[in-house]
Amino acid sequence: MNAQAVLNYVHAAATAVDLPLATDRATRVAEHLGRTMQMARLLEALPLAADDELAQLDRKSTRL
Repeated sequence: MNAQAVLNYVHAAATAVDLPLATDRATRVAEHLGRTMQMARLLEALPLAADDELAQLDRKSTRL
């Protein structure tokens, strides 16, 4: 998606949920969404296996 397509998406999504969104705010939201999409693309391109996840489980919550 190019910048204009992302902005169009933001406007369409806001309209779909009846969310008033000023033009300047929609532009900022689109910029953030564009950066997030780019980060996701970079991560998707990495050859990661399921066991490459380094996040630790919170085991304290399972103890009584």
